[in-house]
Amino acid sequence: MTPRNPAPTADIIIEMVDRPHRPIVLVERLNPPYGWAIPGGFVDVGESVEAAAVREAQEETGLSVELVEQLLTYSDPQRDPRQHTLSVVFIATATGEPQAGDDAKKLALFDPWEIPTNLCFDHDRILRDYLHYRHYGIRPRLG
Repeated sequence: MTPRNPAPTADIIIEMVDRPHRPIVLVERLNPPYGWAIPGGFVDVGESVEAAAVREAQEETGLSVELVEQLLTYSDPQRDPRQHTLSVVFIATATGEPQAGDDAKKLALFDPWEIPTNLCFDHDRILRDYLHYRHYGIRPRLG
């Protein structure tokens, strides 16, 4: 029997540093599961997770991002209803005009107090961890 392992993904919290309040970019998914999501996707064979993050940001938002730091790795087996994935989440910065691309139905910028509630996957937890870190300096806890 072939071993089944979690699929690696990279998610990118993109801060738009050329706008007041540094809003973040979210995409509304075109395909199930529906809702708003942090840009991201699967790591290709032969690709580093950092390269996947930069590629996925470009494909989904049209932005060239600069990775600033890794927030945390999220690996709850239930985080993605399609299959077991693990996501390395990065904080990145960008400037310019983002455009919905790839599998994004639409794209929008959100200030921290305006983040929608209909988020996909475990992105509510990820964004809560991000906001605690950004606003209070509290690093997310492992586990």
